[in-house]
Amino acid sequence: MGRGRPAGSGGSVGPAQAHRRRVAISRAALRTVGACSALSILFAAPALAASNNVRITNLGDIAFGTVANLSADAVQSESLCVYANTATNGYNVRAIGSGSGGAFALSAGSGSLPFDVQWSATAGQGNGVQLSPNVALSGQVTSATQQTCNAGPATSASLIVILRTAALSSAPAGSYNGSLTLVIGAE
Repeated sequence: MGRGRPAGSGGSVGPAQAHRRRVAISRAALRTVGACSALSILFAAPALAASNNVRITNLGDIAFGTVANLSADAVQSESLCVYANTATNGYNVRAIGSGSGGAFALSAGSGSLPFDVQWSATAGQGNGVQLSPNVALSGQVTSATQQTCNAGPATSASLIVILRTAALSSAPAGSYNGSLTLVIGAE
């Protein structure tokens, strides 16, 4: 998979388009209250054919702020635009984390903080289908009618990132960092 221009750089959908955004995640400074973390999320679209185009736009940062309540999951959702120029408006999504083997995990020195990733083909959702590392979720259909959602719905899908209670309460305090790559493919 090649790399291309980031979202919002203008131009047409190219043969190897990659999109990158940063997501901030925090844990409070004390073990019982949390510590600070950051997660970079990389968005990538695979090679595109003229008759089978996909595009992901309207990406932004997801900020958890300080996570003080370790007895509840910390959940953040982002609505974005996924466009698929296919006969069915169909696409698939695959996520790869920066943990071992592509696992969804943040790291701080020797500490690790796993997280969950969910996807919904509907905008404005707080939960969706659980994604497994490097496994495509197929059968998604977009409501987007234009490549950057300038006409029709402003957003068409939701990315949900979850820091689970068990992971938060067992992770050592620290500044966590990691990355997540999303790959959108036409169907």
